[in-house]
Amino acid sequence: MTRLEVLPLTAARWGDLVQLFSRPGGSIVRGCWCMYYRRTGSGSHGSGAGNREAMQALVEQETVPGLIAYRSGRPVGWISLGPREAYPRLERSPVMKRVDDRPVWSIVCFYVDPRERGRGVARALLRAAIDYARSQGARLLEAYPVDKRARSHPDFLWFGPAQMFRRAGFREVARRKPARPVMRRRLRSGRHRRARAGVDSRATRSS
Repeated sequence: MTRLEVLPLTAARWGDLVQLFSRPGGSIVRGCWCMYYRRTGSGSHGSGAGNREAMQALVEQETVPGLIAYRSGRPVGWISLGPREAYPRLERSPVMKRVDDRPVWSIVCFYVDPRERGRGVARALLRAAIDYARSQGARLLEAYPVDKRARSHPDFLWFGPAQMFRRAGFREVARRKPARPVMRRRLRSGRHRRARAGVDSRATRSS
């Protein structure tokens, strides 16, 4: 059982995200750089280079757009999350449009190195995301997973599987498309460690 460490993406760790996305199999995220839902209007898809520059600019401005998972110091996974307001394109989605006026944080993307799939990386990222959102004052965490009986190819599960969220305590609050629920988890307030950069899930283990 090898430990996984999950840390916020900061300017000092920018090269780790570049390394992760640049490996074979990373083309699915390399064109978007997790900027799609952060942009609106014409040309919002952007180019791979333009999206990379926009994401890097966010990080250099000390915005934490997500968390990176490491195994033995090697970046192996990524989750994008933040206040829903940071993802304006969600409002234009018939599936992911706002449920109500309550303030929420949103999880919009997972990416796991193909060689690490099936080893608990996504689950570790989700657990760390819950802790990180709570540490930043969030009281509701929202996700938009895929809910299908048939097994989907991992490349098409960037929203994550619904069953993983159910096991993590998320509950369905809306469903506008048969295989795409909107799910939420309440985050209780309490005494939680706040690191300057966010949450450090060093105790997370893979399975």
